[in-house]
Amino acid sequence: MEEEEAQCFLKKLVEEFPAALKEDAPLPVSSLSRRVSLEELQGESLELGQRLLAARGAPSGLRVLLCQAAVTQLLKDDLSPFHCPPEAQAYLEDEEKVVLLESEAVQRLFLNHLIGVALRWNQELPSSLPPPSFQCSVHAIKNTRRKMEDKHVALTEFNQLFGIQDGVERAYYAVFDGHGGVDAAIYAATHLHVTLSKQETLQSNTSMAFKTAFKKTDNMFRHKAKRERLRSGSTGVAVLIHGQQLTVAWLGDSQAMLVRKGQVVTLMDPHKPEREDEKQRIEDLGGCITFMGCWRVNGTYAVSRAIGDFDQKPYVSGDADSSTIQLSGDEDYVLLACDGFFDAIKPSEVPDLVAEALRGADDSETGGSLPPEHAEDGVGHRVAERLVGDAKAAGSSDNITVMVVFLRPPGQLLANS
Repeated sequence: MEEEEAQCFLKKLVEEFPAALKEDAPLPVSSLSRRVSLEELQGESLELGQRLLAARGAPSGLRVLLCQAAVTQLLKDDLSPFHCPPEAQAYLEDEEKVVLLESEAVQRLFLNHLIGVALRWNQELPSSLPPPSFQCSVHAIKNTRRKMEDKHVALTEFNQLFGIQDGVERAYYAVFDGHGGVDAAIYAATHLHVTLSKQETLQSNTSMAFKTAFKKTDNMFRHKAKRERLRSGSTGVAVLIHGQQLTVAWLGDSQAMLVRKGQVVTLMDPHKPEREDEKQRIEDLGGCITFMGCWRVNGTYAVSRAIGDFDQKPYVSGDADSSTIQLSGDEDYVLLACDGFFDAIKPSEVPDLVAEALRGADDSETGGSLPPEHAEDGVGHRVAERLVGDAKAAGSSDNITVMVVFLRPPGQLLANS
């Protein structure tokens, strides 16, 4: 079924793009940046490719393989023709020169590699399409806020996107809650998983790999923020399911929680300014925590750790926390959400709300119970939408993003509820 779907998609794609884009042709999808550093190129190219293919309905497994093949070719190319002129180059505080590339031109080259791969695969499809993995339900709304500053990533084919072949299956999920603009959240959603994939400790110490990846992403964004005079920040929570383990890493008050046999398993303690150890850390640095409608760091941000917020570093720390737990196989799901959800819904309420959402989705889509052989199909995809509605009804006015990653088929949970 996956192969038929992939072949059908490739046929449509090469009809739309029968040849490489011409040098002066506009990009069919917009770049994230006007200029991109060599360090940022892989993340921005993968994001652009995924966005283009997703908008055209590409199966996720094929989408990931196409992007991986194209970016691998791009990173082998001589990119010197795309370097920005010297007057456009940026310098860091330590006077290290940053090589910047003209984004539109270099992304046109990336897309031409992607088109070339699609043309070849339309003739002969690769035999290694990744099998379907965890079902994920995600929903996000702007709510009553003026702007939507949340971003999220669901990447079940983590290994395939980065060409990792070590026999350990990996899936990555993340929610980022921006403030003061969406730039930091977009940046983290684009680069954190790419940075994580490059960590030497990914196999031996995933928690350490995550901490390093968060710190590296924060430093990368610092350089971009300085170049482009950006001022935003973002909390973030990310989960990597690897083999029989689950690692969570976080900055700030976005959260992840696990449910096992209908019972909540606490994975983390969110960073909030009023948390006693966070308050002590900030005061030891010479900062203060004040109450102005909510607890704030130095009277400004209502978060004590984040990517960005460089005007309040180190009080607003860029150091993530991380923990790893062993999975026993009887886990139901892991839920990730921003504070727009958790400020309105207690973790202890989640299992009952998910069970209600599953029953409601089952009834609305089938007019009754699904037959056992199809119980895992379709039931879970509207759960996040129901949970977002629950948070809004409970009084949340913030942006709300909820992601539910089912570790067992939703139909099984429905049968047991």
